[in-house]
Amino acid sequence: MGSSEMGKDSNFTDEERKSEMDIIEKNENSNKKTRRRKRSSIFPRFACMRLDDEVSVVETPSGECSFDVEASQNGHAPPPPHLVVMVNGLIGSADDWKYAAKQFVKAYSRDVIVHCSDSNCSTLTFDGVDIMGTRLAEEVLSVIKQHPHLQKISFVCHSLGGLVSRYAIAKLYEQGSARRACGEEMECSLNGSTNLCVEEVSKRKIAGLEPMNFITCATPHLGCRGHKQAPAFCGLYTLEKVASSSSWLLGRSGRHLFLKDCDEGKPPLLLRMASDSEDLPFISALQSFKRRVAYANTSFDYLVGWSTSSLRRRNELPKCRNLKKGDKYPHIVNVDEATSVSNQEETPTEAKINGRKSNEMEGNELLL
Repeated sequence: MGSSEMGKDSNFTDEERKSEMDIIEKNENSNKKTRRRKRSSIFPRFACMRLDDEVSVVETPSGECSFDVEASQNGHAPPPPHLVVMVNGLIGSADDWKYAAKQFVKAYSRDVIVHCSDSNCSTLTFDGVDIMGTRLAEEVLSVIKQHPHLQKISFVCHSLGGLVSRYAIAKLYEQGSARRACGEEMECSLNGSTNLCVEEVSKRKIAGLEPMNFITCATPHLGCRGHKQAPAFCGLYTLEKVASSSSWLLGRSGRHLFLKDCDEGKPPLLLRMASDSEDLPFISALQSFKRRVAYANTSFDYLVGWSTSSLRRRNELPKCRNLKKGDKYPHIVNVDEATSVSNQEETPTEAKINGRKSNEMEGNELLL
């Protein structure tokens, strides 16, 4: 009798415990939702800090170390049409972009699939811009084959990865033409007919996809040989000269960065990449992207100077006290719209190589 009553009491106690645990769990979930709402209300104006924890992100291996990041598809939703390729810098790896890739997918879950490149990681980044660019181009083609639904492509690159990507897109560049109707009835200049006007439109593709965004972050577009291009040398010519003569420590990449390469009597690779050369259409490939953005650190970057990463001469850099903060992104200052430079204003390549002033060398790169 007593034992049966004890059993009932113990069962009742277990049920009470379960109900209490359920109540506690519900309270914790509601508290999490409340904190999430508070966080989003605190940062509503920072679009770059958008918090969307409800999006489930899937990370799929794509190679030995590379991986693709995309939102998990629910039901019969169409796959994302936009490929974003993220490229690491010197001695970097695909893991450098893991967090950023997930944030991209959370912000644009229906639009993008992000591929974090691994074809040039660790010591492979010493092999030179051309070899690394060729490897990246082959990697991009293999990724596109795995996702035949893709329609657009963008690149987000860090440091040396920006130069590698510029070489890769030149390898992947395709140019064709197509005819489309203007939508206006007018007399055709060819046959005098009054049919709808048809115009010839140049169609430029990167690996068969529509090029959208090409973004570099702290990329030494002008190399590291010029005066004060690497702030770590404190603007001392002696240190800069020692660093230039020691560029071999970084392999062929070091020679490219310090413009010490003269393969087969050709100009340094970075100078050749400043225009469409006989080998590859470097500038045409870059111009095919709808948006081209170069982010440069104004301070605290001791390896890549403000001038080389923003493609400007030293005397063109604005004064720090005059920097204007953006309304949308307060940590982005001094947004400048690029102005194109005609080929007629370009200084001959020989003068840039033999000239001692770094400004002459930098002028060619400003064509970007």
